[in-house]
Amino acid sequence: MPHFSAADGTKIYYDVTGDGIPLLCLSGLTRNARDFDFVLPHLSGFRVIRMDYRGRGRSDWASYLSYDVPTEATDALELLDVLGIDKAAVLGTSRGGIIAMYLAATAGDRLRGVALNDVGPVIERAGLEAIKTYLGKHPHYYTHGEFAQARMIDPKFPGVPEDRWIAYLSHTSVETTTGLRNNYDPKLRDAVAPGFDAPQADAWPLFAAMEGMPLAIIHGANSDLLSAETVAEMARRHPGAIVATVPDRGHIPFLDEPEALAALRAWKEQLA
Repeated sequence: MPHFSAADGTKIYYDVTGDGIPLLCLSGLTRNARDFDFVLPHLSGFRVIRMDYRGRGRSDWASYLSYDVPTEATDALELLDVLGIDKAAVLGTSRGGIIAMYLAATAGDRLRGVALNDVGPVIERAGLEAIKTYLGKHPHYYTHGEFAQARMIDPKFPGVPEDRWIAYLSHTSVETTTGLRNNYDPKLRDAVAPGFDAPQADAWPLFAAMEGMPLAIIHGANSDLLSAETVAEMARRHPGAIVATVPDRGHIPFLDEPEALAALRAWKEQLA
């Protein structure tokens, strides 16, 4: 499996698929490269680059003090350097979208455009509270099938079949003889916890740094992390942004829904 060594020696997993426009895919907080398994077959014309953040998936665990947006953004840039890529488009899911906005503000010359999957400059309190309930804690189930049954009654994701949930949940946990275990460093909670109750920083300047870039905003209609009001303000501040609301999805859409795919196709046309 390919890895590269970050500046501090941490081994970071990555994979590269396809040919075309370089597309760096950045996953959610507790997730990894497999976050994009469902959309990957639909990304023809892209050279898709996926990575597991430090402390997640197949990458090394490191000091939890390095589990922060600036360090993860630096890791992403180092990966582009390893691959010899000067500029890439970024598809960022949740935490990955925050990293994308940070990169726009600090290394904008490396970006061709950004697609944000259910994240923006304002994070709703309900979404943070939801993250607090599970972050750093192993699921209270023995199998992915049991976990999937619990997710199937989630009113934010009506109609999602069991096999999709099983596949999705297998990305971030493994079945063991003692039950499901997360495949990320539990100290990720220690890294993130100080921000749970702190006043939210003003991230609109990060969003503003994407001015002039092709931008897609994909929003789960039932999301508790990104509100429709924030999406509307994002669209107002970035005229020409491609906005897609995915029905029957909370945080986060899987990205292979028709609305999400249409937004990504339109975004790709702007990148070309």
